[in-house]
Amino acid sequence: MIEHARREPRLECCGLLAGRGYQITHAYPAENVAANPATSYEVSTKEIVNLTRQIRENGLELLGIYHSHPNENEEPSETDISAVGYPDLAYFIISHISDEHPQVRAFSIRDGQTSELNLHAP
Repeated sequence: MIEHARREPRLECCGLLAGRGYQITHAYPAENVAANPATSYEVSTKEIVNLTRQIRENGLELLGIYHSHPNENEEPSETDISAVGYPDLAYFIISHISDEHPQVRAFSIRDGQTSELNLHAP
């Protein structure tokens, strides 16, 4: 996910995260089809369908969605909050992409409310 963000650091990257239980083991990068990918992200419905099919075929569960904030902090923006389509998933945000240690935070976003999730490395 961080490597994906570093490929085009001035644009928001995005993708899906999968694993089992509460452990994420796989990242599935997606194409950002937003009208302005420098300030927002959008994954096409077709790509979501294809990626979720791959996730199921690999015996995994869809656990999260990630995207980067190239010019902002790792807090969900108003656009991020209003665009939530999967309230049961974790939303990961990557910032400070060009730094040696980029920041990654995860959030639960439901009914316009955000709460930060604790991240633990395996």
